[in-house]
Amino acid sequence: MKLIWSPEMALKAHIDTVKTCENFQESDDAEMISAMAGGWNPNFIIEAWSSGSEITTSIGLNIAARHSGARYVCILENERSRSEYIAAVKKHGSPVPELMVGEAKEVMERLPEVEFMVVDGGRKDLYELFRVAKLSHRGAVLLCKGATQRHMAGFRWDMVVGKKARLVRSVIIPVGQGVNIGYVKENREYERSSSRNYSRWITRIDRKTGEEHVFRG
Repeated sequence: MKLIWSPEMALKAHIDTVKTCENFQESDDAEMISAMAGGWNPNFIIEAWSSGSEITTSIGLNIAARHSGARYVCILENERSRSEYIAAVKKHGSPVPELMVGEAKEVMERLPEVEFMVVDGGRKDLYELFRVAKLSHRGAVLLCKGATQRHMAGFRWDMVVGKKARLVRSVIIPVGQGVNIGYVKENREYERSSSRNYSRWITRIDRKTGEEHVFRG
């Protein structure tokens, strides 16, 4: 079973986000991301928020998660960032989602397979977050915010996900500071090779004698 796009869910999430964020000066990227999160109808949504960033994306993802029934987790860099995030969310009357604080690898190891993931391009552990994320066998939609900023010029999805996933398509949407979107599927060849026991026993039959010879490969 793979991720299936639902226009109805996308529209519901988009409309509710527009209504909720109507007082924000710039919320186009939040509205688009919310519609995408709702439309793909994922089981699990991750956001990695960066201190000083706008809060509209979180509001939109919360709305999308509510419509789809998805689990939504926001990853924060430290306790200071956590306090800042909670204050910003509560200021705008949005519910605080499930929060996790810590290093990228340590946090991601405690989380299940992700199907929709948004990472702020301002995070120092940007590449690490995507690299260590466990991607769903149904496929995953990955988004990196800030795609048009100078420091993001060399960002490439194939370098981020490596051999564990196959990049199906990608696009940069010029909303906000740019959103780089990658749709990936599991790389079955990689999964088979990584799970193979290389210290295996190999059997060979001597055609002349009929004897069976067993040795370690």
